[in-house]
Amino acid sequence: MLKRILTVAAGAGLGTLLSAGALHLAWSFFPDRQLNRSVEQMRNVLRLVGENYVEQDRAAYDRLTREALSGLVSSLDPHSAYLEPTDYQLLESDLDGNFGGIGVQVEMRDGKVVVIAPMAGTPGERAGILRGDEIRRVDRRELAPGINMDEVIRQLRGKPGTQVTVGLFRPGTGQPVEVVITREIIRQQSVRTAEIIAPEIGYIHLVDFSAQTVEQLQEALRRLAAAGMRQLVLDLRNNPGGLLQAAVGVGSLFLPRDELVVFTQGRRVDRREDFKTPATGEWSGLPVVVLVNSGSASAAEVVTGALKDHSRAVVVGERTFGKGSVQSLFRLRQGGGLRLTTAHYYTPSGTSIHEKGILPHVEVVMSPEEDNRLRIQRLRQDIRDPADFAQRFGFTPVEDRQLQAALDLIRSRQVLAQRAAAL
Repeated sequence: MLKRILTVAAGAGLGTLLSAGALHLAWSFFPDRQLNRSVEQMRNVLRLVGENYVEQDRAAYDRLTREALSGLVSSLDPHSAYLEPTDYQLLESDLDGNFGGIGVQVEMRDGKVVVIAPMAGTPGERAGILRGDEIRRVDRRELAPGINMDEVIRQLRGKPGTQVTVGLFRPGTGQPVEVVITREIIRQQSVRTAEIIAPEIGYIHLVDFSAQTVEQLQEALRRLAAAGMRQLVLDLRNNPGGLLQAAVGVGSLFLPRDELVVFTQGRRVDRREDFKTPATGEWSGLPVVVLVNSGSASAAEVVTGALKDHSRAVVVGERTFGKGSVQSLFRLRQGGGLRLTTAHYYTPSGTSIHEKGILPHVEVVMSPEEDNRLRIQRLRQDIRDPADFAQRFGFTPVEDRQLQAALDLIRSRQVLAQRAAAL
């Protein structure tokens, strides 16, 4: 059974650990007495509403059934949902990796649609959307109370080249923000940056986990090694996740053979599934520092947790987001589907990160505003003059304190190693 961490979104939705592979069929009858009683009660309510409600068009049986199913499943948790056929098609486009959208990762928190992270190189990032922003309006229409996440996704998505106006509330400033964004086909290169940033220190910014991630990362590592890299900073900040298989593959690059990367556990004890490294990774001896923040989620947390638990990396930054549930996808015979939380995943030490996140070894907290300024700096590295930069963007370049902490850590290790060799 294929397991995926799926990015559901407009470019939206925090990575959902999705069991997809062969899609299951949901049957309409089970030999369960209690279930049959519940179905009969539901049938009676539908019949009474359909026959007696004052507005006949609102009491059509197909409409009532859809609303009932949607409410039933969405009441369980923010990641479970009843999928209309159109929503199911959106899900399939996510799995294919191509969709027209704005490129932000979102999550439902306490009834609010919150941006986890803008996806690198997408319209949402270029428009200045920040992690932590709350989406309150789409095309100047307020989001309805209790709106389903899939409906938000549908509103944000659209044909590439069309515009959407997104109304935000920014908790950091307490101010509303409105941005007009032109939708694009959302495609991403997993490795956004790969360069030598200091003598013998390589830096790789990994922005998601897709089918091509392991191959792209391996190529980047070999290129940097040829340029003199002896230690690595792996930047997973604002990485919302992607494919579980890609996360296992990335972990396998840095770990010995047959090491546990992650395991999932369902409701029953026998529903545990382990994901281990198939062979000793080419980079199992490379010193690594991993950078994370509150926008690091799902597959990014799988990799971080595995490298931390096996003492293969020092983790620097902030507590990660804490997305650790597994969704299974069921195809319904009448059309549409069901996305249902069926398990949680755990780091090798048996720690659940769901709603807890992973704590760094070295904590360096940065505000969303600092994060946004650094994002702009990374996008416009062509502007070398600080005065010119300040004139264009209204602020002088800021220091990446998390990256600096990682470099300080590596350099201190180098000094200690040199001293030990001299003794």
